[in-house]
Amino acid sequence: MHHLLVSIHAAIAAGNAILQVYRSSDFKVEQKTDKSPLTLADRNAHEVIMQHLSKFDIPVLSEEGQHMPFDERKGWDTFWLVDPLDGTKEFIKKNGEFTVNIAKISKNKPVAGVVLVPDKNRLYFASSEIGSYMVDLGQIADGLNSKIGNHSRSANQSDSATAAIVSELIGHSTKLPIYQSPKRPYTIAGSRSHATLELEAFVEEKRQEYGEVEFISAGSSLKLCLVAEGRADIYPRTGPTMEWDTAAGQAVVEFSGGRVYQYNTNEPLKYNKENLLNPWFVALKVD
Repeated sequence: MHHLLVSIHAAIAAGNAILQVYRSSDFKVEQKTDKSPLTLADRNAHEVIMQHLSKFDIPVLSEEGQHMPFDERKGWDTFWLVDPLDGTKEFIKKNGEFTVNIAKISKNKPVAGVVLVPDKNRLYFASSEIGSYMVDLGQIADGLNSKIGNHSRSANQSDSATAAIVSELIGHSTKLPIYQSPKRPYTIAGSRSHATLELEAFVEEKRQEYGEVEFISAGSSLKLCLVAEGRADIYPRTGPTMEWDTAAGQAVVEFSGGRVYQYNTNEPLKYNKENLLNPWFVALKVD
């Protein structure tokens, strides 16, 4: 659980770096080689996260970092998978729907994940050991923040000290899922910036099946978190995503009791593939 606490501290520090740019009057937008926007906030968040995670003898694969050739990373049993700023388009639009994503991958699947929504001060964290939680960081006392920070600055901490801090954090948090009301309409989460004809067809299919259907638009990995909360029944992704876009959110969904699987095969999403592009997938809330 020490790794989880360090990733939480890293995400919070990265979120602060992002907000410094986000709330300033001067942030510049560049273009990556694939024409997607890159901001100073992306780079600053990446550097902050690397400072926190590099203390461990665990490799890091980050969207903004140097991507190791598959021949070098195919032997990785465990690694960090990071998107320092997911939802750059939402960041540029200034709608607040962007996230920091940090996942720990073991044997090609997420075993822990942290999703921070900096502009909302909301943190999701999950692991195979504790389940999935959501917390308003504004409700955490300064003393606990200091404990998390001091604890994460050391590469080695006792299991009992780690468990005590995680337990205190959980005491301020809400266990996911939250919403299990059968009275609301069947609810589909979808992308705010990447709508597709296939998504429209999926929504229509569910409308025929369930009658009344509600559609929630959201940016970044927030859609996965909506499923984990139980606010959305399903999130179909019928468009391109990369492994770092989904790993942390998948952990939050799966350790809340939900599922994330490939759209056409029902097989789990696999990580550290030679091609880091994800297939289409579906995230489904707990029954």
